[in-house]
Amino acid sequence: MKYRLLPFNFTRFKEKEVLVNELGDLLVSPRGTVERIINHEDIDAELYKSLVANYFLYEGDIPGTLDIYASRLKTKKSFLGAGTALHIFVLTLRCNQNCIYCQASSRAAENKHCSMSIESMDAAVKLMFKSKSEYLTMEFQGGEPSLEPGLIRYGIELAEQINLQEKRHLTYVLCTNCVNLTDEVLELCKRYNIVISTSLDGPKFIHNHNRGQDSSYDRVTKGIEIAREELGKDRVSALMTTSTFGVHYPIEIVNEYVRLGFNSIFLRALNPYGLATQNDNWDEYTDQFITFYKTAFEHILDINKAGKFFMEEYAVILLRKILTPFTTGFVDLQSPAGILNSVIVYNYDGNVYASDESRMLAEFNDYTFKLGKVTDSYEDLFFGEKARAFAKVWSNECLAGCSDCPVRPYCGADPVRNYSTQGDMYGIRYNSALCKKNKAIIEYLISLLVDREDEVLPIFKSWLS
Repeated sequence: MKYRLLPFNFTRFKEKEVLVNELGDLLVSPRGTVERIINHEDIDAELYKSLVANYFLYEGDIPGTLDIYASRLKTKKSFLGAGTALHIFVLTLRCNQNCIYCQASSRAAENKHCSMSIESMDAAVKLMFKSKSEYLTMEFQGGEPSLEPGLIRYGIELAEQINLQEKRHLTYVLCTNCVNLTDEVLELCKRYNIVISTSLDGPKFIHNHNRGQDSSYDRVTKGIEIAREELGKDRVSALMTTSTFGVHYPIEIVNEYVRLGFNSIFLRALNPYGLATQNDNWDEYTDQFITFYKTAFEHILDINKAGKFFMEEYAVILLRKILTPFTTGFVDLQSPAGILNSVIVYNYDGNVYASDESRMLAEFNDYTFKLGKVTDSYEDLFFGEKARAFAKVWSNECLAGCSDCPVRPYCGADPVRNYSTQGDMYGIRYNSALCKKNKAIIEYLISLLVDREDEVLPIFKSWLS
């Protein structure tokens, strides 16, 4: 057989080899396949056809093959040419909760000095429209952004006014704990179709433990109920964070989301920012989270097999990368990294940061990822010296320990996380907790597709559709 090899990596699961190419195409083959094709030995005819059809081998003229290959790679990396779509406005550090793992270094609600000025909001909204993205999302964060309804109103009204000329597709998201959903906040949500993203860490005993208040669960679930009644169930989503306490209760957390009528859950690990940095054993926590994730996921599969539709959102993002030719908007799993390319943060103090995690570092007087001020020009912020420095380390295709990883096309680069945990934006993969977690979950999902395809593939397809 006369053929040549296209770039790919591979990993092994029991008696199978899983080949993954630069496009993220995945092919399950018998053990020994890689050695046979490298040595140009005879290959089963059907397997050979699959290897050619899925761009692991090519016959004939390489330029024609590369045109198709390049077109598909362009689709996978389409977020790069689209412009920054997610614009996070940190309205205040003030908060009415006391979360034990707070990553935003929030302050008490009475602290009036740590909220965004009207002037900063004005400049930030105008900067947002400098992005060439056809789709712009204004995401209001804190602290607790619902404590600043006047700022939300001003920012949206200004964006709507500018958009009469710009004609972009605008989306508004309010990240709130749902404790302070006043009539004014709900009126804004209804008028401008604001999507509410709230936080719920599981059953009452877990949520109240994590929030440091015995009344938190009752207030939050009441807020979710009110928001659903006023805005519609589809306008309210929830996000959980797996604390060092909650990591021991995977079944209970999933069941709580099902009981409250949610159709999905995002099994999210702690990130090493803010108060969460006080966790003194990240290696132990990472191992516990991986076990937590797999246990919770198996329970979610059982729920689906019993006839109820219920998704795990992190898996959906990964499966879209594994099973479809399309990209995702999830900034944590992008390469080049999501910082700047997909997300930008306008902080309450008028500073501009490369990502949400970047501004969290700044609360500890580390301004490594500060790009400038909202009064600076778009060109200086997005193409300045710092942006160019980040660009040298934000592609996992070019990072040692990533470039030859078989699951690299499904993962991302995160120079902010590398810096915060290892003191180096480049990062060291072999002792990276983030790498360990991501790789374990990706390989777990692939192993399900390899060993239990008939059982899980119909469920995964229903999630993706």
